[in-house]
Amino acid sequence: MRTVFLGTSSFAAAVLRRVADSRHRPQLVITRPDRPRGRGRRLASPPVAEEARTLGLPLEQPASVNDEQARTRIAAVQPEVICVCAFGALIKEPLLSDYELLNVHPSLLPRWRGAAPIEGAIMAGDERTGVSIMRVTAGLDSGPVCGQAEEPIAPEDTYGTLAARLELIGGDLLVRTLDERPPCVEQDDALATYADKLTAADRKLDPSRSPAELERMVRALSPHIGAQVELPDGTLLGVYAARAVPAGPAAGTVAMEGPEPVFGCAGGGLELLVVKPPGRREMSGEAWLRGLR
Repeated sequence: MRTVFLGTSSFAAAVLRRVADSRHRPQLVITRPDRPRGRGRRLASPPVAEEARTLGLPLEQPASVNDEQARTRIAAVQPEVICVCAFGALIKEPLLSDYELLNVHPSLLPRWRGAAPIEGAIMAGDERTGVSIMRVTAGLDSGPVCGQAEEPIAPEDTYGTLAARLELIGGDLLVRTLDERPPCVEQDDALATYADKLTAADRKLDPSRSPAELERMVRALSPHIGAQVELPDGTLLGVYAARAVPAGPAAGTVAMEGPEPVFGCAGGGLELLVVKPPGRREMSGEAWLRGLR
């Protein structure tokens, strides 16, 4: 089947790799433009662009996939299906009507529509999640679902470990959907939940929440962005691994007397096992305390 692939993230790059290894190898890959990254703010390509070059696939990086020039480039390869995965930009008419668009979404829709479904599932304490293949419509992840595959969430799962499994599941499920062309079933909007795009404010650990909630939040944000604790001097300390404990200091404070720093929260504390001080690399909480002393 002739396909075009739209994607941006490392998750999408893994799905692209699987599709390129199938009989549905994309005739064209479209991703976002290069953007400044890191301290030096040097231009860097999205993971999908790097993967497309490695695979020797035709690549375009338009300012907008909805522009006439981008639509002309898509039309030139005459795709039967446009595959979408973590593209990160709105797809509008006439693309929505001109082609069948199948999206790889890492949740069991209609649960966790939106930009952060993996994080949402971990934060909520869900015992399972998965991947859905759905037709792209004008709504937010509300199109008919053509296939799903479930995956359990382990108590120790982080975003990194869970996403690594889901991207493999997503690639296989997309290829199977392209092979078998199953019917698509409308979602029940009454069951929909949403995981919006994460902001800087979403990273801060809220001391009014329980230790278990905060521990899930740390896992949900690790290792890609990290949670944060605000220290008394206003410094934001990155937190990449933590453990809920039954006792802690006053809510919102950090106890530094023990072997590990402990963040006080509602009903207990959160041991900060792996932290990242501003401008420095990740280190154990114990090592950070030794440095302060």
